[in-house]
Amino acid sequence: MSKVVVYTSNTCPYCTMAKDYLKEKNIAFEEKNVQTDAQARTELMSKGYTGVPVIVVDNEEIVGFDKAKLDTLLDK
Repeated sequence: MSKVVVYTSNTCPYCTMAKDYLKEKNIAFEEKNVQTDAQARTELMSKGYTGVPVIVVDNEEIVGFDKAKLDTLLDK
């Protein structure tokens, strides 16, 4: 089972789409809200990103809600 982390914010529609998609597929994930969690924001910025969603599947990072790439990584 892959470890999935989703960096989100409260006002991001793509974040909601990504979380809903993962829930539909019964994929467990950890949500890190960069708007309410300063540590999550620092983590995301240390990876070189300032926008959300960023979805991390194991060590692979996906910027934005890229369903095809997400499916590829989750099906490994």
